[in-house]
Amino acid sequence: MLAIKVPLIGINELKKILMEKGILNKDYKILSENRHGYIPIIMGKEELAKFPLKSIENELNEKLRKVKGRNDTKTYTTKITIEIIEKDLEKLKKNPKSLVDELKGKLNIHEIEDLKKSFDIIGDVVILEIPENLEKYKNTIGEAALNFTKRKAIFMKKSAIKGVMRVREIEHIAGENNSQTLYKEHGIRLKLDLEDVYFSPRLATERLRVAKEVSEDETILDMFAGIGPFPILIAKNTKVKIFAVDINTTAIEYMKENITLNRLKGEIIPILGDINEVSYEKFQKKRIKFDRIIMNLPGTSFKFLGLAISLIKSGGVIHYYEFSDSYSQASQRIEKIANDYGMKSKVLASRKVKSSSPGMWHIVIDAKITKK
Repeated sequence: MLAIKVPLIGINELKKILMEKGILNKDYKILSENRHGYIPIIMGKEELAKFPLKSIENELNEKLRKVKGRNDTKTYTTKITIEIIEKDLEKLKKNPKSLVDELKGKLNIHEIEDLKKSFDIIGDVVILEIPENLEKYKNTIGEAALNFTKRKAIFMKKSAIKGVMRVREIEHIAGENNSQTLYKEHGIRLKLDLEDVYFSPRLATERLRVAKEVSEDETILDMFAGIGPFPILIAKNTKVKIFAVDINTTAIEYMKENITLNRLKGEIIPILGDINEVSYEKFQKKRIKFDRIIMNLPGTSFKFLGLAISLIKSGGVIHYYEFSDSYSQASQRIEKIANDYGMKSKVLASRKVKSSSPGMWHIVIDAKITKK
């Protein structure tokens, strides 16, 4: 193929010139050998006669004089020459820009349109959502995801999140058959097994937002803590005391391991059990109340609002999560239950965390609860 041979001293400036003129061939690697560089160009042999080689050479030398003049007190007088030659250059391996690109030629255009193009990457594990009509291609899609993401294991969702343990069924479709992974987020590390515990990387921004709201020396309750992402991110850099409750035994074991994995400024106390049963013995009996309560169980958190309001200090904040098409239902629910407990609520913030289904959102209401 055609390439421009240039002394190494001019290779970077010549590359810029060729890019500006739109004649750099980006499909091939630039080669350096024997004190020269070989830059691939887009040109056929029939165009050589019209190619402004001398003009480009002059432009290159002028640029080099300016660059050298800025960096050296001596006058730069060296003039370099360039020439066009035939050279075997290595073709660049281009990674696909998306899973869709990786699947072109393997699925037809209509099937690709049906495919859920977003997916979750959790450490070395990828979780795909594949429509039922494309499940016959699950291994092809899995291999495409493996090539595109460069992760070790590809699984597909087989069910929604279900049960009190909040887990979903997943099926291995490519790579290593290992659903245990180490996930990193905002400076913390979390170990987990996606077959045994619930975790969503899509809440990373929300977890950081809440962590930034916390002040030193707060006493906090996470009612549905899972493997500990909220508590660990909060306690990473803030001196707090967090009681982290979850009903899933495996989640609590991973939480304990994750506490040791991270250097924490604050203290986390993992508690295994149903928050309804735990609260009397651990909190109400000992008259422990909280500056802040996290309620990230959007499907059923409304059932625990009364308990949360009974455990919050006057002036404390509840981060209440719910699946809803608006904020009004959640804020009205908090206001009513607070009133039942002789308290009043003030909405400090409300936001959409992520989409949960068409027209429905995983939303959060930050509510300050005070005595009337």
